[in-house]
Amino acid sequence: MMVALHRPVLYHEIIHALRPKSGGRYLDATVGTGGHAAGILQMSAPHGLLLGLDVDPQALQVARQTLAPFGERVILRQTSYLALRREMTRLGWQEVNGILFDLGASSIQFDTPERGFSFLRDGPLDMRFDPRSSLTAAQIVNQWSEQELAQLIYRYGEEPAARRIARAIVRARPISTTGELAAVIERVRPRRGSHHPATQTFQALRIAVNAELEALERVLPLALEALAPGGRLAVISFHSLEDRIVKEFFRRESQACLCPPRQVVCTCGHQATLTILTRKPIVPSEAEIRENPRARSAKLRVAEKIGQMGVGSERR
Repeated sequence: MMVALHRPVLYHEIIHALRPKSGGRYLDATVGTGGHAAGILQMSAPHGLLLGLDVDPQALQVARQTLAPFGERVILRQTSYLALRREMTRLGWQEVNGILFDLGASSIQFDTPERGFSFLRDGPLDMRFDPRSSLTAAQIVNQWSEQELAQLIYRYGEEPAARRIARAIVRARPISTTGELAAVIERVRPRRGSHHPATQTFQALRIAVNAELEALERVLPLALEALAPGGRLAVISFHSLEDRIVKEFFRRESQACLCPPRQVVCTCGHQATLTILTRKPIVPSEAEIRENPRARSAKLRVAEKIGQMGVGSERR
């Protein structure tokens, strides 16, 4: 498979954040087509190792080509990032020096019509990152109730016209393709400038099909556990709900106590495990957005794992 590859979003910022070094071990939990991984391997030469995970076999096929020059320094697995600890154990890795999550859909998925991610190119209503998964966008669109659809589109798409869109979808059933669904949405959701009216609904469906938010909430503690002291965790998100989950996790894990503010004596036993390195998220430059418009909503947050500290008896 030959695919036109572009430099991944926030490439230089990721390399700067993870500080790859020779002899280090790194985990790209969403390796995609291998753009970030290639940079990490280059900067960690000659002895750095990288484990790359992805559920998408199409992306991994490209990643194998991209990363082939690095030989045995890279290990690729088709699996969910929720299995990161299992895959590390298989390699005999107890911990890693850096972990990257590049969330959301990739260009290769949007640009392949038969994957059903894009309303710009007609294709089946699929939207699965992992073709082995059972739930598809077609099932949600054609089988869920109007109320369930409205709640989904409003919650995950933050779409104010969610009820009107859900009602229109139910009335138009059966809907078989992305083009048909986009046309239904356009009839009830007026276009605002260059923003396509189907954008948020398609986003909501994709998030639901792949259980993206639930998986993110589950994997962040696993990633923290897998990091060596001084290791760094970098997360690129493209959706406000994703960014909120990452921000809250970093905030909670950077605090030495989670007791109510008025409580003088700490009883929670929580210890700070992370130092936040990005008080505000890093976003793409105007030049990068001009070159790659899909980067416009990207936000990068980075934190560093610290050693365990004693639990104080009093709050300060």
